[in-house]
Amino acid sequence: MSYKKSIYLSASEDRLEKLIGERMQPGADKEKIDNRIWDLFGESWCVMFTDLSGFSRNVARFGIIHFLQTIFESQRILIPIIEDHDGILLKVEGDSFLVIFRNVRKALECSIAMQHMLMTYNENRPEEERILLCVGLGYGRILRIGDTDVFGAEVNAASKLGEDTAKAWEILATQAVSENAKDIAGLGFEEIDEVPPGASRAYRVKYA
Repeated sequence: MSYKKSIYLSASEDRLEKLIGERMQPGADKEKIDNRIWDLFGESWCVMFTDLSGFSRNVARFGIIHFLQTIFESQRILIPIIEDHDGILLKVEGDSFLVIFRNVRKALECSIAMQHMLMTYNENRPEEERILLCVGLGYGRILRIGDTDVFGAEVNAASKLGEDTAKAWEILATQAVSENAKDIAGLGFEEIDEVPPGASRAYRVKYA
C-alpha cells in the first residue's frame, strides 16, 4: 500500500512540476495551462485546520515531556473522531491538524464532536493538562496534490482562522462554509470582524 501511495504522489508532483515548468516558458498560454492544472487536480473539499490554544506557552512553562504528552493525548482523542466523520487527515505538524472532508456537514459535525469530547476530557483536570482546541474551516474548489498537499484560497483562509484567529473552543468558518451548511440542528453562524485574505466574510459557529 505504501509503495502504491508513493507512486501516486510522485506522479502527481511530477505532472504538476512539468506543467508549472511549461507555464514559466516565454510566450506560454498561462490560461490554458492553468485550466489543465485545475482539470487535473481541482476538487471540492471542506478544509479543516486545528490548533491548540496556549500550547507554545505551556511548553515553555512545563517542558518537552509536557509537549509530548499533549500531542499524544490530542491525537489519541481526536483522530478517531475525524475517522468516524469520514475526514482524511493529511498532515500533523506539532499541535496542528490538516483534515479534509467531502462535505461541509461532516466537517462541522466533526468539529463540534471534537469540542464536546475535549470539554468532557478537561473536566477536573489541572489547567496545564487541558486540551483547548481551535478550529478553522473553509470550503470550495482547491488543488489536491497526492495525499499530503492542498492549495487554494479556502485552504489559506481555513489555516488563518484555525491557527491565528480562533480562540479556545471556537470553530470559525468562511462564508462558503456557512452557505453550504444545511439542516444541522442547534447550529448558527455569527459574523466576525477578522476576515482572512481570500475570504469575503468569516463567521463564528454557534453550537450547543
